[in-house]
Parts: sequence; C-alpha cells; structure tokens
Amino acid sequence: MAGLVPAIHVFALEHAKSWMPGIRPGMTRWREMARAQHPIFTIGYEGATVDGFIGALRKAGVALVLDIRAAPVSRKKGFSKNPLAQHLSEAGTGYRHLRGLGTPKQGREAARSGDHQSFERIFRHHLEEPEALLDLGEALGLAAAKPVCLLCLERDPQQCHRLIVAERMAKEGDQPIRHLFADVAGDLI
Repeated sequence: MAGLVPAIHVFALEHAKSWMPGIRPGMTRWREMARAQHPIFTIGYEGATVDGFIGALRKAGVALVLDIRAAPVSRKKGFSKNPLAQHLSEAGTGYRHLRGLGTPKQGREAARSGDHQSFERIFRHHLEEPEALLDLGEALGLAAAKPVCLLCLERDPQQCHRLIVAERMAKEGDQPIRHLFADVAGDLI
C-alpha cells in the first residue's frame, strides 16, 4: 500500500496541471464550491484536559478535528492519535489526521531553538510540497462542508504552524478563523 502513495501524488500533480493551468495541486475546485458559513477553528491542547478540550469543541460546534501534527503522539494522556480519536468519537466529533500538514523535522528543530523566522520559512516551503498540497486540499474540502478545527500542541496560535495553515485555508476558502482555548471552554478570540 505504501508504494501507491507516490503514484497518487504524481497522478494528482499531473492531473491538476493538465486540466486547471495556474492552480496548484490540492487547490483545484475549492473556490468554485459554495462558501461555507462557518469559521475555520484552531485549538492547541497544551495545558488542557481532555474534558476541557472536548468542551471547547462542543461549545463552538466543531464537527471534525483535523490533527495537523506530523507525529500524532503526545506525552499528555489522552492526546495521542488513537485515544484522542476515541474520546472525540464518544463526544460525537470526527477525527482526521493530515500528516502532510505537520511541521517537518527541520521546522520543529527551529521552533524548539526559538528561531521562529527559520521555522516559518521552513514550514511555508513545506506547504508547497505535494503531500502538503494534497492534505491542504482535503482540509479545504472538509472545511467547506462542515465546521472543522485544526489541532496541534501549542496553546498560543501565534507560536504554532496551525495559524499558517488556517490563514492559508481562510484565504483559499474565504472563511474566517476562530481560535479556541480548551482551558477557557469555547472562548473565541
């Protein structure tokens, strides 16, 4: 199965180039879709409990969490991929991991060292890679259909790549962005 992934990417790239000149792969028809009436939500689980996290999502009306961590594992109980998906399912909220929208290793290293400028440069370059574009296209389609929330670790969206993804999605999908904070259940800024 793993061998099919590159072929899919090549097909998607060539397909997008051949029938929609000037449009990047993953951005094919989202502008033609009806504009969604709901915002793109973002949330970080740093400092949160699972209950507070789910409460914030419920209060905001989120239907689907888009986990955009490169590696969906956490030392914080309940926030690794499978336990989180289970908690969300029990709460009636969907879960989808979009690995291509995660920060690559070099970007994570730059962020850890406090080099935000390099982190942002690395991540913005990564967003032009085929896997990222395909996952971005999927995220745009999902966000057009229902209220989604981009998930990562950092509480402060200004310190997280999810803000860059949300801004790109907002621009492409013509939707506003709302940041959720799990420790203040459902408050929006």
